[in-house]
Amino acid sequence: MSTTAVAPLTIQDAEALVTAARQAAEAAGVTVSVTVLDAGGHLLAFRRDDRAVLISGETSTRKAYTALQLDTPTADLVDAVQPGGPFHTLPTALDRPLLFIAGGVPVHRDGRLIGALGIGGGAPEQDHAFARAALETLV
Repeated sequence: MSTTAVAPLTIQDAEALVTAARQAAEAAGVTVSVTVLDAGGHLLAFRRDDRAVLISGETSTRKAYTALQLDTPTADLVDAVQPGGPFHTLPTALDRPLLFIAGGVPVHRDGRLIGALGIGGGAPEQDHAFARAALETLV
């Protein structure tokens, strides 16, 4: 059986994602923080607009980490952590920086998970839209 190697997320990819996310946010008049993690959860790129709320740096990173660990956009997980949801106890059961708020998306290449992108600073729906717009620019 042969396996096809999938190119990892590069620093060039990460910088392109940061730029695209920033441009989408700026076009909407929103100041944000942007985090890009590689497939191992290591920081590849981070940028916080100096006018963005300070906590946005932490939320962008936690959103990216959550999207990476569960290979799912955080927007799709919000209901799962509500009382009665399948992941209701997950945020407190694990000693991990998970955050179930829209704005984190996994990054795939050729069907394989290669990293994640997190945006913080806008309304959750805005952060999700900025992340999706940035993903569309990744070649």
